[in-house]
Amino acid sequence: MQDWLEPLAGVIVLAITLLDVFFTVLYARAGTGLLAPRLARGVWSVFRGLSGGRHPGILTYCGPVQLVALVLMWGVLLALGAGLIIHPALGTGVKSSSGATDTDFVTALFVGGSSMSIVGASDYGPTTAAYKLLFLFNSLVGMAVTSLTITYVMQLYSALRSRNTLGLMMQTQSGETGDAAELLARWGPRGRFDGGYNNLSTLASEVAAIKETHHFYPLLFYFRFEDAFYAMSRVLLIALDAAALVRTALDPRELGWLQESAALTELERTSALLLRTLNENFPVHPEAADSAQSRERWRQRYERALERLRKAGIPTRADPEAGAREYVTLRASWEPGIEALAPALGFRVDEVDRAGFSGRPRATGG
Repeated sequence: MQDWLEPLAGVIVLAITLLDVFFTVLYARAGTGLLAPRLARGVWSVFRGLSGGRHPGILTYCGPVQLVALVLMWGVLLALGAGLIIHPALGTGVKSSSGATDTDFVTALFVGGSSMSIVGASDYGPTTAAYKLLFLFNSLVGMAVTSLTITYVMQLYSALRSRNTLGLMMQTQSGETGDAAELLARWGPRGRFDGGYNNLSTLASEVAAIKETHHFYPLLFYFRFEDAFYAMSRVLLIALDAAALVRTALDPRELGWLQESAALTELERTSALLLRTLNENFPVHPEAADSAQSRERWRQRYERALERLRKAGIPTRADPEAGAREYVTLRASWEPGIEALAPALGFRVDEVDRAGFSGRPRATGG
């Protein structure tokens, strides 16, 4: 019975592994995959436990370790699947070219790994047509998975660089405050948003691109950096807050064209979509319930933003009370998602939303 049970188990292991590679690298959708998402959550749980909530710097190693663990898992499973298929054939369909043929399972793993071009060449080779085809198939699979994995890693790090560039851009354009009001004040000095519209359009496009990179490369979520301005929770908060302030704080008589622009709509919707994607597909904290205290904090944040915009010479709406109500309503639609996302990567909400938790945001490098 073992003669056919082991090969059957090997075929199942190979099929599951190749399906996981397919869903992770080729199909590339957040929330798909058979093994990779579970491995990612498991590794993340280990690092969260090691950090203990007091040493968030440990989480910075999680992303690279996840990549190593993923590659090792695929390599081991491919070797295991091939070894299970080859084991019953040792000494018959597969023989050593020098000396006696060992028939233990470790030898089968070694031969299986060698046939996948992962471990290297061995003295063992197929002697029947069926196993010659199997070795050929294993070699093609091994080379294909290796090439796909290398490409995947290169593209993931390229996407990570683009994400970090966006975070740094928003940090510097806001005067290193992380304040969306400061960002708008620098985009439209003296009320002139001619050049600021280009910044808005660029930001909307970059957020849309980052949304797709997180959709295609889910492991990207687990890469954390020490500086809070690289965190997606910080980037999304600034983007959504800037959009909300454009909607509710600017004078529609003079800047209505900006409020009606496609770039603003794109920024709002892509940011909200990215936030929803992250909250639905990754291990985040439960969303905080809306509270009177939060609404009062958002109202005070709106008043400080109005003050900064007026100081920059930007026309603001004539009815600030109505604007504050609209701003609070908009903020209530996405703030809970930010508060759920930030702690998942070891950041306090006040580190991400410094403008919303202090009277005057301080300039800082992180």
